[in-house]
Amino acid sequence: MPDILSPNAVHLTDRQPVVTGAEMLASMVPPPQFDSATFESYRSDDAYPSQADAKGRLERFAGRGAPAKRSGFFGRAKKEPALKPGVYLDGGFGVGKTHLLASIYHAMPARRKYFGSFIEYTALVGALGYKNTVDLLRGADLICIDEFELDDPGDTMVMTRLLAELVPTGTRLAATSNTPPNALGEGRFAAQDFLREIHAMSDSFETIRIDGVDFRQRALDGQAVIFEDAEYHERIASAAAVGTASDDLFDDVIRHLAKVHPSRYIRLIDDLTLVGLRDVRVLTDQSEALRFVAFVDRVYDAQLPIIATGGALDQVFSEEMLGGGYRKKYLRALSRLNALTHSATAPSNA
Repeated sequence: MPDILSPNAVHLTDRQPVVTGAEMLASMVPPPQFDSATFESYRSDDAYPSQADAKGRLERFAGRGAPAKRSGFFGRAKKEPALKPGVYLDGGFGVGKTHLLASIYHAMPARRKYFGSFIEYTALVGALGYKNTVDLLRGADLICIDEFELDDPGDTMVMTRLLAELVPTGTRLAATSNTPPNALGEGRFAAQDFLREIHAMSDSFETIRIDGVDFRQRALDGQAVIFEDAEYHERIASAAAVGTASDDLFDDVIRHLAKVHPSRYIRLIDDLTLVGLRDVRVLTDQSEALRFVAFVDRVYDAQLPIIATGGALDQVFSEEMLGGGYRKKYLRALSRLNALTHSATAPSNA
């Protein structure tokens, strides 16, 4: 089989993306899949009342709550407790936290607001420097942080310091983080972990718990899809005929990710309609695995189908990794990989 089956098929490894600080700031909006996310379009699961409760509390945070109730005909309105400047959505992956975060972003009539993943904010500091980042973000009405990372003390403290400078100027904050659902008590400690790590700002956040099961897994059957070589190449050719598909050896991509800053991964997949990975294997190196997680997050944000040969992508992380300190990240990535390989089999992607 030829390495590239169409002039439109590309190699991710040929791309050397460059992103300026200004471009990074301009791109800090909800991912395309959440362009139209609203509180109305959030479908809470009746089996988990905390979802509907969270939606109501966040509507109030965004300024869309119901008016205060009066105690009688001539009674005064009951005074609602003062809102804290920040909310933290605590729950497992796949329960709609990012949808609700994007709903806050869209609902608040803010003049200046930003939405990004934790890694995008830390990358902004890395690209512009701490002081310049503070100067750029100062005066923002709303900062939304998706997937607040708790496993890098240095980055966590940088973000804590950054947010602590913005809150006194009137900036409001909304953040999410992940903990696996039904994981033997892990979920109940996520909020405490978050508040402990940002101890200097813990009083600024109201914790809102969202229970539930991963919606991606509810919608899927079985494991990640694996393609035979012949069908893989046919899919690449078909996708490249109408759009732009990438076609790379898995190991080549893993090596290339080490040469590109994670803040630039989004540029690796610019204009793609399909991602192809050949000869997938189990990752045993922690650094490689974490870079791949960051890449998967960007692919998922862009909702790009993935087709793969070799090993199953939902088994790409070793058992040792799944039992280690980055367990939450790996489980979230596996959930997303499973969904993305199934989306490649949908009729519209055939």
